[in-house]
Amino acid sequence: MPQVRVILPYHLRNLARVTGEVVVEVGEDVTVDSVLTSIEEAYPNLSGTIRDHVTKIRRPFVRFFACGEDISNEPTDLQLPLGIQDGTAPFMVVGAIAGG
Repeated sequence: MPQVRVILPYHLRNLARVTGEVVVEVGEDVTVDSVLTSIEEAYPNLSGTIRDHVTKIRRPFVRFFACGEDISNEPTDLQLPLGIQDGTAPFMVVGAIAGG
């Protein structure tokens, strides 16, 4: 089973009670959906914080990055790049900052 490295923003690391990067096991298909499901299973406190409980739609002000690319608006069932799948690059969940 592939293991995916995940970098969470500070406030979600605090909620999950982890420091630094986390590693989650993902099924055969390494997609945004499968990574997020694995995160929510491993860290139940994060359920509903990254995506809606029911619709599974990404929360506003949360962005996803894979291999340096913003994939926040891409379909969540597409395979993530090989760098994510083989563990050489982390999947990043980033809290967007807004203000004026």
